[in-house]
Amino acid sequence: MAKKRKLKCPICGKDVDIPKKNKLPPNFPFCSKRCKLVDLGRWLNEEYKFFEPVSIEQDIKDDEE
Repeated sequence: MAKKRKLKCPICGKDVDIPKKNKLPPNFPFCSKRCKLVDLGRWLNEEYKFFEPVSIEQDIKDDEE
């Protein structure tokens, strides 16, 4: 039996099991589909914001390093 690691769901704080093998749970990093949809709703309602402009050039440069 594979040992499981845990992290907290970013929405409700409930423990989320992460199996050691490469396959992640379908709702990762959330504990449930509900928490995943709550997070999506927050993005769509613009409750989350980026404070620095994201540039494609910087993103490409970071990938090359």
